[in-house]
Amino acid sequence: MADITAPSAIDDILAEHSGLEMQLSDPALHNNPGEARRVGKRFAELAPIMSTYTKLQAARDDLAAARELAADDASFAAEVPGLEQQVTELEQTLTDLLAPRDPHDADDVVLEVKSGEGGEESALFAADLARMYIRYAERHGWKVEVLDANISDLGGYKEATFSIKSREPSRDGVWSRLKFEGGVHRVQRVPVTESQGRIHTSAAGVLIYPEPDEVEQVQIDESDLRVDVYRSSGKGGQGVNTTDSAVRITHLPTGIVVTCQNERSQLQNKIRAMQVLAARLQALAEEQADAEAAAGRASQIRTVDRSERIRTYNFPENRITDHRIGFKAHNLDSVLDGDLDALLDALGEADRAARLAVE
Repeated sequence: MADITAPSAIDDILAEHSGLEMQLSDPALHNNPGEARRVGKRFAELAPIMSTYTKLQAARDDLAAARELAADDASFAAEVPGLEQQVTELEQTLTDLLAPRDPHDADDVVLEVKSGEGGEESALFAADLARMYIRYAERHGWKVEVLDANISDLGGYKEATFSIKSREPSRDGVWSRLKFEGGVHRVQRVPVTESQGRIHTSAAGVLIYPEPDEVEQVQIDESDLRVDVYRSSGKGGQGVNTTDSAVRITHLPTGIVVTCQNERSQLQNKIRAMQVLAARLQALAEEQADAEAAAGRASQIRTVDRSERIRTYNFPENRITDHRIGFKAHNLDSVLDGDLDALLDALGEADRAARLAVE
């Protein structure tokens, strides 16, 4: 194994970590919340690398000392195999941490659910998916904000948009866990609208993209926007349905439409809608710049029908199947209650293996 502590492998990270530590100790940084968040986020990303590197250095020192002392005291020789294994394991861990990563892994996300074929049943399933992600977020201590929701007659979601944010900066943020969820999700069950007890198949779609820390990260020309205001249709307290507080922004060059009606004022809704638009434009720009990413993003949702799907939720058999990696489990009830870690771990491991195979 190559020396992963060589200057080309680790010294730049050590220098960057030291520089970030100095910035965080500077009181002036707190006068710039955006920059403080960026520095804190990057510092958190490097924390596991620094921790593993420190442990590796200590283990190597202990191993060298044990080998030296073993010549005079046989009791130290017994410690050598264990220390050698510890060093090997830490080297592998550090190598994994230094491997190329998705640059958005530490980012927060915007997540959309959309009903597809299946009418009310599809809208109800879209609401089930939204609830699943909300409960998963709650398990991880993330903050979920409903930005917009178009509710069906039976209380499902024709479409809904959510912001999901981690409360503390982390190397493995919301995107690192949920980035594989984009695509068509298929459900097989007896709909509440079915009087004969027959199993139906319908589908709902999920779109997910990283949310930039600041709108200024994405250049948006105001002349490219059409802003419409209308009366909010959701819950929001007194006055929400009597003023034109909801905002719909159309980005004319791309045709992207973003709506927000969750906030109490038109200005707040416009600010939030602009943040979502920035996230979508950033994702689109990255698609166009990277052909491989474009293919991956295009696979999220082409048409929300029953034939194109990444995952099937089979209620009669309490089974969930992810068709991309062949994952199957018979704990659908737990998954819909937010117990997604086993599935997401499997998707993450498959992605990691694919990345290593390319290198």
